[in-house]
Amino acid sequence: MPKLKFFLLFLTLATLANAQDSLPKKLSLTEIVVKGKKPPVSFKIDRQVFRAAEYANAANGNAIDLIKNLPAVTVNGQGEINVRGSASFQVLLNGRPTQGDPAFVLAQIPASSIENIEMISSPGAAFDADGKSGVINIITKTAPEKGLMVQSNIMLGAPPFNDFDNQRYTSPQRYAADVSLGYQKGKLELSSGFNYLRNDIAGYREGNVNTTIGNIYTSFPSNGERSFKRYNFGGRLSAGLQLDSRNRLEAALYSGKKYQTRVADLLYNNSRKNMLTGAQSSFDYFNKNTAEKQGRFTLASLGSSHQLSKATQLSFSLQYEGADLESLTTNQNLSYPGLKTMIQETINPSKNPLHAYRLKADLTDKKGSRVWQTGYQFRYDEQLGDFLYRYKNLGMQEFAKDPFFSSQVAVRNNIHAGYLQYSNAKGRLSYQAGLRAEQMLRNLSFSDNVPGNRLPLLNLFPSYLFRYTLAENVVIKQSFTRRIKRTNNFELNPFPEREHSETLEQGDPALLPELTGIWELGVEHKLSKGSFSLSLYHQRTKNPIQRVNKVFNDTILGRIFTNAGLARQTGAEANFTYRVSKAWQMMVGGNVYKYDVRGSLFNGSLPFSNNSWVYSINATQSLALKANWQLQFNVNYLSLRATAQGEDGAFLTPNFSVKKTSKDNRWSFQAQWLFMDMGLGISNIQRITTRGSNFYTTTNYIYEPDQVQLSVGFNLIKKNRKISLPQSEMAEKEF
Repeated sequence: MPKLKFFLLFLTLATLANAQDSLPKKLSLTEIVVKGKKPPVSFKIDRQVFRAAEYANAANGNAIDLIKNLPAVTVNGQGEINVRGSASFQVLLNGRPTQGDPAFVLAQIPASSIENIEMISSPGAAFDADGKSGVINIITKTAPEKGLMVQSNIMLGAPPFNDFDNQRYTSPQRYAADVSLGYQKGKLELSSGFNYLRNDIAGYREGNVNTTIGNIYTSFPSNGERSFKRYNFGGRLSAGLQLDSRNRLEAALYSGKKYQTRVADLLYNNSRKNMLTGAQSSFDYFNKNTAEKQGRFTLASLGSSHQLSKATQLSFSLQYEGADLESLTTNQNLSYPGLKTMIQETINPSKNPLHAYRLKADLTDKKGSRVWQTGYQFRYDEQLGDFLYRYKNLGMQEFAKDPFFSSQVAVRNNIHAGYLQYSNAKGRLSYQAGLRAEQMLRNLSFSDNVPGNRLPLLNLFPSYLFRYTLAENVVIKQSFTRRIKRTNNFELNPFPEREHSETLEQGDPALLPELTGIWELGVEHKLSKGSFSLSLYHQRTKNPIQRVNKVFNDTILGRIFTNAGLARQTGAEANFTYRVSKAWQMMVGGNVYKYDVRGSLFNGSLPFSNNSWVYSINATQSLALKANWQLQFNVNYLSLRATAQGEDGAFLTPNFSVKKTSKDNRWSFQAQWLFMDMGLGISNIQRITTRGSNFYTTTNYIYEPDQVQLSVGFNLIKKNRKISLPQSEMAEKEF
């Protein structure tokens, strides 16, 4: 009954909005707005540009919900974002680089505030070399020229259809609100916004693990709740001031917080067997585990540009990025049945703040189509991890510190970079070539008199790009770029970190950064009613960083970060958009590649090789009906993917939305059906498996399907025009 009332209220609001549209209107003087339908995908010399407004199913989410619809992007069941199969990519906010975890940064940006997403798969020398899969640039909305923009949305999620009969998180909460404002007048531009998103999800986990140590075979399957309570909020403010025709100042501030609590209440059924004697024993216990993570993100920048002459421009920028990351893992092992005796209790608080500073100067000289660019950048960043592990065993009155799992880790990077880039166009040919040089010094230090190390590296990052127009609407392109994936202190920390009952994580202070060369050959075809693009690419990665498992003891596996020889990846990425009719538009993108990784693990003691074909499909179908109704269906699918020691299973998420927009385009009402499943048991589920000579582990993660969300949006755009004419029905509709 509550769900029925929920839908009736939504339909009533939409009907009232439609009735309001049908009321007679008085004639008045208003501005003329000429508005055309922008293509969903457009092409520039070095990037593809995707319009965020085309993805209605992401309207109430954040930037992650938007980018997962791009052809080369996937988001798996654990929320990990991959671009062309790699989690290493760089995020820009309106052209400003960020340095933290991409998922953490993207979660702070509401989807409704985003105008475009730019995908740059072969960045030139003017870009940072970070991110072996390229760059994603998020462009937020701004006010129209000499005008005002006000936009707001609220969302409320329906109660869950399936909470898996969980005991702790019985009623996931989902609601959101955001507002964006923009204003331009004279030489001043202002933009601001605020957003809040609560997006809990119920879940369940089934796992099976076994180890063999000598003659002892141990099995410890488990099952139980795995749910998330999560929210994030943030604010943003930017300003631009055109001092005169030659000088401009800009400033921007982003600040936000992300919070997540993960519950894993699992029943373990342990059994042990001596393979020689046949003797067996068993032991059951209940593991109550809570992992709480939160972080505050801040990005502040100041910039200026100076037109030295008609052809030459000099720009400066200073940027600070901070991420105050904290976590607390609480682990309780209780007797079963009864849950009355505390066998062991542990708490694992940690702090892992990131502080990064960036100073940059760029000089651009442009004459006609010929452009020279050169610049220098200094970067300093530090990540100071403090990891504490305290335990209380049966019979102990107070918690004690375990030095084996407690540590302090400090990573400091100093990077000096300079680049030179040249681009030109002659006839049908456009080209760009550049070279970036980086001198990096990584200083690593630990607590408890553990020796640290220094890693000085000098790397060159060449790049080139050729584009040739075969016909009026057909372009072929060929490019090469060299990229780097740097290490963080989780990957470098040699002290084990106890995640939960069956898992430890441990890094390697000798890890080297990954270096990747990317070759790409592509074609772009603008159609009369859409576009088509195809890119063939090959990546060769030196020192690939792998997270692999090994046995720590009979009931605990260790996850170890290590370099693993050489990885190759060859694939094809395609995107097709087409307006089938006036009402029906389709967008289909996908990526298919063969991944081959081989080498040796654990200082050469364990040779390995693994390879597989992987593919993903992101497809969206939109149907525009009469009276400003819109239907949209989209599906994201990721196939089974090989890892260094096993495979990650396939992952499917279909979504459907219905949207009603008022005649003046100011009000919108939307209903979303996310993770459609209808009892089939195929959506929002992923199995992850690893195996070795003396262990096997497989875990099936099952997350809440069939989520329903209702939202209301308001949009106001005012533009100043010199001519005002009587209002017409068509002009009002197009406004």
